[in-house]
Amino acid sequence: MSLPAGAAREGSEVLAEETPVALVYDGVTQAVMMATPADLEDFLLGFALSEGLIETPAELTRREIVAREAGIEARGWLAAGPGARFAARRRAMAGPVGCGLCGLESLTEALRPLPVRAPGGRVSAGGAAAALTGLRAAQRLQDATRGVHAAGFWTEAEGLIAIREDVGRHNALDKLAGALAGAGRGAAEGALVMTSRVSVDLVQKAATLGAAALIAPSAPTALAVAQARAAGLRLIARAPAQGALIDYTEPP
Repeated sequence: MSLPAGAAREGSEVLAEETPVALVYDGVTQAVMMATPADLEDFLLGFALSEGLIETPAELTRREIVAREAGIEARGWLAAGPGARFAARRRAMAGPVGCGLCGLESLTEALRPLPVRAPGGRVSAGGAAAALTGLRAAQRLQDATRGVHAAGFWTEAEGLIAIREDVGRHNALDKLAGALAGAGRGAAEGALVMTSRVSVDLVQKAATLGAAALIAPSAPTALAVAQARAAGLRLIARAPAQGALIDYTEPP
């Protein structure tokens, strides 16, 4: 039986692959992630969208995946407008600070303003549970390795229509974002479904993508709830006290 993409055999065991992946835009490395080496073009596009480097898929004009001895470079080229903004952003980040959260600009970026949308249609607890069940049933890499996260896209009418898996939960969401954009699907059409806990960075990505809802199987952080409410993003997750899925977006 063939192994799913992103899995490798180690003796009698099947393990998830993990490798450094550099996300490079206009010749500049924006981030290096430890990631599953699969669906990397989706990763390159989805990261650019969820981090606000571009607003539409067409603004990433070219993509290239290059294997290196130390890892993989996923290279993309931006259209003129996004490229100029990216260059200005990189210049603003350059300076004498020595860590990622030193200085006012870094702190501001950590809680960057999010686009605000009208709250999406309510997703029932039954619908959220069905979305999580559908996501788990579609995880081929997790079935083989027991060591990866997944992000999926689910609608009431169609069920689970897309899934991406990765050793990193943020990577899985970015890969899913790229896959949806490549297929011409908008995140506002349904719900993003995760296998992981919900921290504020996942809410930021979901809101930037214009998602109507985010569903997860474990409790969110308080900051994630506050940011989701402010952005009009439905956040459905498991309450630690009740053990049931609840809509944290509803007023307390």
